[in-house]
Amino acid sequence: MSVPSLAANVHNFAEKLASGGPKALRSMGEMAHQIHGGERDTIVLLLATALVHPVMNLFGLSPVLGFLFAGMLLGPAGLQWVSDVETTTKLAELGVVFFLFEMGLELELERLKSVGRDAFTLGTAQFLLTTFLIGSLALKAGATGAVALVLGGGLALSSSAFVIQLLNEKGELASRFGRASFGILLLQDLAVVPLLVVTPLLGGTGAQLGAALRLAVIKSVSALSFIFVFGRYMLQYVYRLVASARDQTSFLAITLVTVLSMAGFTAALGLSDTLGAFLAGVLLAETKYRYQIEADIAPFRGLLLGLFFITTGFAIDLKVAIASWPLILGGTLTLLALKTAITTLVCAVGGLKLTAALRSGLLLSQGGEFSFVIFALAQQHGLLLPTQVKLLLTTVVLTMFLTPFLNELGLKASAALERSSGKLILPSPDEAAEKSNYVLIAGFGRVGQAVAEMLTAKLVRYKAFDMDPYKVAEARKLGLPVFFGDATRPEVLQILMKESEANISSVVVTLDTERDCTKTLAQIEKSIEEIDAVNQTMGG
Repeated sequence: MSVPSLAANVHNFAEKLASGGPKALRSMGEMAHQIHGGERDTIVLLLATALVHPVMNLFGLSPVLGFLFAGMLLGPAGLQWVSDVETTTKLAELGVVFFLFEMGLELELERLKSVGRDAFTLGTAQFLLTTFLIGSLALKAGATGAVALVLGGGLALSSSAFVIQLLNEKGELASRFGRASFGILLLQDLAVVPLLVVTPLLGGTGAQLGAALRLAVIKSVSALSFIFVFGRYMLQYVYRLVASARDQTSFLAITLVTVLSMAGFTAALGLSDTLGAFLAGVLLAETKYRYQIEADIAPFRGLLLGLFFITTGFAIDLKVAIASWPLILGGTLTLLALKTAITTLVCAVGGLKLTAALRSGLLLSQGGEFSFVIFALAQQHGLLLPTQVKLLLTTVVLTMFLTPFLNELGLKASAALERSSGKLILPSPDEAAEKSNYVLIAGFGRVGQAVAEMLTAKLVRYKAFDMDPYKVAEARKLGLPVFFGDATRPEVLQILMKESEANISSVVVTLDTERDCTKTLAQIEKSIEEIDAVNQTMGG
């Protein structure tokens, strides 16, 4: 089925549901109208958020697409089951704040070192070249310089949600092409921050823009200085104090306060609130609390980010999309071809084999979720018209939908190239090093420390968790890979498994009580499927 006919069918289905349909649906509609608007919106949005993941899993598609489709169906252009779009949008903006915070959390020094070359050479070249070429095309089409910069920067971004999910599913995040793709994504994520700062300033005149940029630089430097000084001398003390109570509610509360206060501080300076959230994440990335923090905020970030994608779907008008389908289809094919060519060229020049470069090019050819944020900000400040934003969002969504198919195309094309060249496909030495195993130690008491010493003597890597902040602090002073975290909670184990270099060979549980050991073992069985052994002993 073609894209226009699919869109038309969805729109017709929505109109039929809204106008009549079976008695059961009419009864549901009448009952829904008896509920207060705010309560009805909350119920509808929570139900949609709950159903998106299982439904999309059945089709093997990303939940991001599900949230966008839900917004199209439930919003003003669909069934109109959500009445207070403005309030929902404001709440959903917190999802972006927590998304940037989590992105900052992932920027630990070890990860930056592992993909540093790819991020700062391949990523910079890809972003600048794509921004320049798309911006040049926009200028030739009659756009102003400010609009061209927004379009170029926004469309140069790729989707971290789609790409990392596909790499994780196929176990290719540690491969050469996977690391290159991740490095480019990392640089793009960093580029989002200046885009968020500059976009609101581009709505002014040339003279106003120059003055605004100078003022923004001064404010940014002041904010960075204050936040990093405050974070270095205060956050560690506050988190250590709260963690010593071993109360999950208190720990979660201080994390929420940190994120929202940092976001509010940068917003008060006239900068983006997401900048403050990102910097808060960067501050906490190198602390021993990062895994516990990431596990605690995951439900809030997931729920609010889902709401953000749903509200983005509100802006996609199927009538406009159907009326302009030649333009959207042409824009989609142009964007995919342009980004594939640029990324492939950059990776090939950067030293990747042609097969790996082509796979990275196809995998990163879609538009990204942060383009939604950039274009919405541009519309808010008068740079883009609502109709233009709707066309852009529809184009980006279509490129996202095609991503899994393009990834499979890249895999088949690279395999065909390898066969035609008659070469064996062998892992590189650095690739093999990235896949080296390590042992996870749950509990760093007397027994846990003894296990760590034996592993170190055998040159076996390990990571350890413990709920005693003082014990963790002492270990980290010695340079040991010990982190604050509750090993009995499945969220902490799941966060660990998302790490790019995670390849756990064994788990050693050395917690203080038999109950905690048993609970942790049960969670490990659910969270980690492929491990060589799970060992249990009483710690101390």
